[in-house]
Order: sequence, then structure tokens, then C-alpha cells
Amino acid sequence: MEIDFKKSADGLIPVIIQDHQTLEVLMLGYMNQEAYDKTQAEKIVTFFSRSKNRLWTKGETSGNFLHVKEVYLDCDQDTILIKAKADGPTCHTGSRSCFATEHNQNFIFELENIIRDRYENPQEGSYINKMRQKGLNKIAQKVGEEGVEIVIAALAETEFDLVNEASDLVFHLLFLLREKNISLEKIAKNLESRHK
Repeated sequence: MEIDFKKSADGLIPVIIQDHQTLEVLMLGYMNQEAYDKTQAEKIVTFFSRSKNRLWTKGETSGNFLHVKEVYLDCDQDTILIKAKADGPTCHTGSRSCFATEHNQNFIFELENIIRDRYENPQEGSYINKMRQKGLNKIAQKVGEEGVEIVIAALAETEFDLVNEASDLVFHLLFLLREKNISLEKIAKNLESRHK
């Protein structure tokens, strides 16, 4: 990538940080050449802090690092988009994003992460833990049950009921996919390839 750091007098260009799964915009910062090179070398986002007048690695005090997944340059070669995996809240206020969005519109990806975390860190008494102990057959059966319930809700119940049944189906489908070690990303890529 040929980044044009000389377009601004101070050699700083804007960098947009986006969650690599949900695509939610997490924050905006600035980089100079040195910050960009450090980010590329370490795969952890480092900015140039205008207030501190020095390089600043996001998470250096909080531990909430931003792990680089993908880097893109805009058409004018003076703005960077980084898709990253955040270790925790991105904003210094403790919020997920520095932008006061009402809610995460891509919560399904966050739910996938929550389910993955329950697998990696089982919690005694949790629904996922109890269902896992019953095995794959029970998890798959639950997806089937929820599928039938959504059909009934669509044909004979209220919108509220349909939304609730659809939510149950999506949750249990994500659960089944995790049990079979299949990610939403893999499903999305398959859908995209079938669309072409």
C-alpha cells in the first residue's frame, strides 16, 4: 500500500477501526508512518496521540488491545480502515464503541462469541453447559423443535411471538454450529459464493 502521509502538514492520517466480525465502527484515531509501521509489525493497533504527542498503543494501560485482522486504504490513499478484534471495550468510557450507538446491530456475531466463550469457559448451571452434557443429538433436536415453532408462529401467532421464536431458532442454530465447529463467517462465505 502506498499511503500518502504527506497530504497533511503534520504527517498524520485518519484511521477508522472497525470490528472484524460485526463491522461496527469502534473508534477513529490517527497514525503517522512510525505508528503505521509499528502496527504492521506487531499486528496490534498503535496510533500517534495528538494530545500526548507520542506513539500510543491502544490498550497499553487498559489491556484492551486491538488485534489487526485486515487493513485497507481508501481511494485517495490518505485514510486507513483497520478491521480488528478488540480484547474488550474500545472506548475509554468502558463502552464497546467510541460512538454512542444505541445497540450493536450485529449482535448475532457477538452472540456467536458469547457461545464460543461458554465452550472455552464452561459455567456451572448455564443452559449451554447443560445442553452440551446431553450431546449433539439433543442440540440438533432443539434446532428442529425451534424450526417447527417458528412455522407455527408465522402461520397462527402474533409478530411478537414470531420474533421470539425466530430468536430462539437463531440462538440454537448458532449453538449447533459451534458444536460442529462451524463459524458464521463460513456460512456467510458459502452464501456469497452461491449468490454469484
